[in-house]
Amino acid sequence: MTRRERVAKAVDFIEPDRVPWQIGLTIPAHRKLAEHFGAEDLEPILGNHIVGVSPKPPDAWVEVRPGFWRDEFGVLWDRTIDQDIGNPCKFVIPEPTLKNYVWPDPTDHRRFESARQLFAKDTGMYTVANFGFSLFERAWTMRGMERILMDMVENEMFLDDFLDAIADWNLQAVKKMLEFPFDAVEFGDDWGSQRGLIMGPALWRRFILPRIKRLYGAVRNAGKKVFIHSCGDVDELFDDLVDAGLNVFNPFQPEVMDTFALAKKYKGRLAFFGGISTQRLLPYGTPDEVRREVRRILKTIGAGGGYIAAPAHDTPKDVPLENLLALIETLQNQ
Repeated sequence: MTRRERVAKAVDFIEPDRVPWQIGLTIPAHRKLAEHFGAEDLEPILGNHIVGVSPKPPDAWVEVRPGFWRDEFGVLWDRTIDQDIGNPCKFVIPEPTLKNYVWPDPTDHRRFESARQLFAKDTGMYTVANFGFSLFERAWTMRGMERILMDMVENEMFLDDFLDAIADWNLQAVKKMLEFPFDAVEFGDDWGSQRGLIMGPALWRRFILPRIKRLYGAVRNAGKKVFIHSCGDVDELFDDLVDAGLNVFNPFQPEVMDTFALAKKYKGRLAFFGGISTQRLLPYGTPDEVRREVRRILKTIGAGGGYIAAPAHDTPKDVPLENLLALIETLQNQ
């Protein structure tokens, strides 16, 4: 069974020969493994099942001074502490108006070169078009978190226009990406904290739900699967997300939700991707504890399909090398 076939079966709740897996790495974690194995290309070692590319032109990110990067939307990011993403430190929509703002071209042919290169070779992997910062995250990174949350109360008409513009931008890029034979589209949009929804369920349903229905609908109408990456305690939204057309939820954080109970509750309706603790187990467990817990997850949540095994986020730098090796070994030796 190919890696692509394993993921496809799991997403359709058909138990594959082995639970498919995906190990994402932060830059420091990648460096740690690369030094250990003496190789920069870790894919042959990890045996991951999913390959994803994003619709970004080559100049989507420009380093304007050491450690500070400007994205294609004009937002300045400070990466002096966090090399992987960074923190937005200069916003482009300081006032509640889109007047004079010029959006980057969502159909610029250069942003689809990564997709062309991906499908020029046969990887045998499940292919995903990644749309990070797809709605709420794009809005707050352009305007600021406090302003966006205040807009939900004080500037509803502006926020409707702003979120519609972001959704429209993504829909144009989605349409172009789906000219390639991707298996799925993954949207990234963090709505939760460790204690619940950032904006609460009523405002989420007012502002976010109508736009993701449009986004998910476009993907489902093209016959593709819909993934979402949304960090935090957001399981109260699962019924809404299933109704909107979601197939797979990630990162499935065991620190903020009962992953075993939810996997059982939604079996046949919503598949899960993630679920291996990056806050407790991987950084603070022993290698034997990592092996035991990962085996338990594979046996319980993976039974009957509906699960892609993965750390609940890109593996952070504080995970010991021994635990990374135990994770890889356990996933590969099912």
